[in-house]
Formats: sequence, C-alpha cells, structure tokens
Amino acid sequence: MSTTTEKAATPPPAPAGRRVRKPSMGVQNAAGWLFSTPFLVLFTVFMAFPILATLVMSFTDFGLRNVTRPWEADFIGFENYVKLFGDEKFLKSLFNTGYFVVVGVPLTIAIGLLTAVLLNNGIDRARTFFRVGFYAPVVTTIVAVAVVWRFVLDPSDGLIAGLFSEVGWSAPDVLGSEKLAMPSLIVMAVWRNVGTVMVLFIAGLQAVPTEVREAAKLDGANVWQEFRGITVPLLRPTILYATVITTIGYLNVFEEPFVMTQGGPSDSTLTVSLNMYREGFNFFHMGYASAMAYVLFVVIMGITVLQLRLLKDNTK
Repeated sequence: MSTTTEKAATPPPAPAGRRVRKPSMGVQNAAGWLFSTPFLVLFTVFMAFPILATLVMSFTDFGLRNVTRPWEADFIGFENYVKLFGDEKFLKSLFNTGYFVVVGVPLTIAIGLLTAVLLNNGIDRARTFFRVGFYAPVVTTIVAVAVVWRFVLDPSDGLIAGLFSEVGWSAPDVLGSEKLAMPSLIVMAVWRNVGTVMVLFIAGLQAVPTEVREAAKLDGANVWQEFRGITVPLLRPTILYATVITTIGYLNVFEEPFVMTQGGPSDSTLTVSLNMYREGFNFFHMGYASAMAYVLFVVIMGITVLQLRLLKDNTK
C-alpha cells in the first residue's frame, strides 16, 4: 500500500527534450544590483561623497565657521594650491616625506627580502617561530610600538643609554636632534613594516620551481649567483608589488611622527600627512588642508605610475 502511495505522489517526469528555463538577463542584473546595493550605499556615503566634497573644498576657503553652513564658503579657485608652493612649512614636509620614502623603502624591501630568503632556505628549526616574531610588529598597535621605542631611545634611562654607559659615553637624544630624529623614525618604520614585505617574499619564494634551483646548482652556480640570476628575476612581480604598496604607505606616513615627535624638533620630522592633519584639525584651515591632500594624491599617483612602468618592463 505504501509503495502505491509513493508512486502516486511522485510527479511525472518532464517530457524528453524540454529545457529548464533560466532567469532572463534582466532578472540576473536586478539580482546583481540588489546584492551590490549595501556596498554601493556604504561606498557612496563614506568614500565617494567625502572624496568629491574634499575636492570641492580645496577650491574654497572652508574653515571652522563653515562647518554648520558649508554653502557660505567662498570659492577662491586655485589660490590654496598656489599658496602651498609658497609655504615653507609645506615644502619642508614634502621634503621630509620624500626623504622618508627614499631611505625607508629600499631598506624595507632589502631587509624583507633577505629575511624571507633566510627563513625559506637557511633556517630549518623553529621557522614558524621566527616568521611570527618578524611579523608581530605589523599587528602591534602604534601606541605599544611608541612605548617600546621611547624606552629604547630614551637618552637617560633607555636601552641605548645603558649600552653607551657601559663604555663611558653619554647617549645622544636622537628624538630631540634635527639630524637624528628622522633616521630614528625610519628605523622604527622599517622594523614595523618589514614583516609584511617578508610574508610577500616568502610566498614568492615558495612559488619558485625547485627544478630551476637544482639545475643552477648542477651548473656550478654558488649561492650568490643563484640568488642574483634566478631568485631575483623570478621574484620581480613580487618586488614590484611590495615596492608599490610600501611606497604608498610611506608617502602617507603619519603615525610615527605624530606619536613619537609631533613633527619636531624644528619640523624636521613633519610629514605631509601630519601637516595636513594640523592644518585641518588644529587650525581648521580645511580648504587648505584639502588642497594639501590632493597634492599628495597626485604625487602618490605619479610615483606609482612611474614605478609600474619601470619595474613592470623588467618583469616581462
């Protein structure tokens, strides 16, 4: 009896040759827009609108008085941009940022690559421990990093002061020196960011075919020849990516000088991002700070395009 009931409840099979109807293109597009709507709303409200508003603001004298009445800001054209390149403080912050990038990026890439090679080939035991140790500064908050580095660099009770006292010398006040403050911040930034570059290079090294290395060894290549002739050429796409993202990050450097030196001494560690923050949120020259932001944006875009053209040609 149950068998008869199950047969009666089973729907008849579809006629042979009959195809299941797929949703029309319009229905698929509507479903796609429906699922994309939350992202588009958030992107428009928190990204697109502020970007466009900042661009418009850079052509006005927008200030504290216009926060509640933005429509009363006066349109002044390119006056903010012209003023920037006559502003000695902005030019100094631009120079400091360039110095930070020119010195910091090659150091970060070189140390990250060397560390990745050692962890991938030279260290057999506790490899995971060393990888986690090198990557730990990346996920450490800037406040914790600042506390550690202030202790290390403190000229009276810090770690360096203790080392200097062992040989009878007095430790220099590196964060209070116009010549040593920026190099100290560069060392700190390299220490924080080398873990990210290391992870990228480890991933790239693991993609290098072992057969190629073995063939090079059979041909009599030593470690340096193998590294220069095989490892580096095969890692060029990774080097390109690491260089671009590190350069962009260093051009936007803000936390290190903000926490450690506040741009001092005598603006020797004042960067464009820190200068922009001061103008916008300390002095409420928001139109002027917006112009500064777009000059930095143009600089970042120009350097990125230049790097992609120069380094991408070498990856072909």
